[in-house]
Formats: sequence, structure tokens, C-alpha cells
Amino acid sequence: MKSILAVLLLLPCLCVSPAAAQSSYVIRNAGGRASDDAIRSLVISYRLLGTQEFFVIHHTNCGMEFFTNEVMRDLLSSSLETAQLTSSSFRDVEKGPGDRSGEYLEWLTIKDQRQSVLDDIARIRNHALVPKSVPVHGYIYNVTYGKLVAVEGARAVGASA
Repeated sequence: MKSILAVLLLLPCLCVSPAAAQSSYVIRNAGGRASDDAIRSLVISYRLLGTQEFFVIHHTNCGMEFFTNEVMRDLLSSSLETAQLTSSSFRDVEKGPGDRSGEYLEWLTIKDQRQSVLDDIARIRNHALVPKSVPVHGYIYNVTYGKLVAVEGARAVGASA
């Protein structure tokens, strides 16, 4: 059985070459969120490579928990330089030209890990290009204990029809 392990942490990386087919594929992005690009990759994997189920896996202590859309938008509007993480928040270390284009992006930050997994499962499950026959599972990887924990309610949200 082929599955797609959507750990989704850094940058998208999915080889869609049938010659590179393997038992699982990993799609990665900041926060592990079900972005448009991640769903595009899931659809390609299902349709062209025969993937039969999807797994959404977020992890504890994710950097996407440490800021909000508003913080990111404010940082970008004042400067494009790297911000510094302080004990309470991020702050600009240099003033410089910023840009307001970030106001139009959804940064997919994480306020609640469990809810973000459920939201991502629902987004995948309800996407018009994802067949209802493909189950979508949800887990949180606890980085402290090295354990993969099933998200309560994920089975019901991601169940195949």
C-alpha cells in the first residue's frame, strides 16, 4: 500500500517521477500545513503515483506557533531583514525597506496544534480534487518524547467514503 506522509516542515519536495516511486512520499513546508501547493502535490501523488492514503503530521514546539499572521505582516511591512526571536516575540533588528505584500498572504500559523491538524485534514478531505475514497489521517509528533500521537477526532474528519 502506498501512502503519503505529509510531515510538511520545510520546503515542498515531492518527486513525481514514476521511476522514483516508493512506499511513501514526503511533502514538506513551513508548519506542515495543507496549503494550496501541498494539496496540489497530494493530488499529483494520488492521481499519477497511486498513493492510497494521506497522513497529516504536525509536531510539537513548531516555529509556526511562535507568531501570528499579524506579527509576520507587521515585520515584513517594516523590514525585509531577518527578525530576532526574543523571549516574548519576534522583533526587527534592522529598519529598512519593508513591503506590504505580506498582508495578502495567509501565513498558516498555528495557534492550537490539535485544531490545526483537524483543519488541515478537513481542508484536504473537502477539496474538490481529492477523492472521497482516500482516507486522511492526523497525528502530532511529540519531539520531546519521540512519540507519534493520533489526534482525537481526526479519524472522523478524515474518514474515506
